[in-house]
Amino acid sequence: MSLERQAVIRSKSGLHARPAARVVKEANRFRSQVELVTQGKAVSLKSLISVLSLGLNQGAEVTVRASGPDEVEAAEGLAQLLETDLG
Repeated sequence: MSLERQAVIRSKSGLHARPAARVVKEANRFRSQVELVTQGKAVSLKSLISVLSLGLNQGAEVTVRASGPDEVEAAEGLAQLLETDLG
């Protein structure tokens, strides 16, 4: 079973370099598997290269999908983080 939360990228620079690294670092705190889903693609939120490969800009709509022992905290926490200006 997995849990999903919707979010909109709020960082002015989108989810590039520094903001992406911050999100990946936070994702790695959780034991659950966490993915970022957008436009039919799902990538691991624990992989910086995977997150950067999406090329997400400010305003992009995404889904955070978490599965595992701390999935509620992971999905909600990461969705909230993506909704802040990480720049």
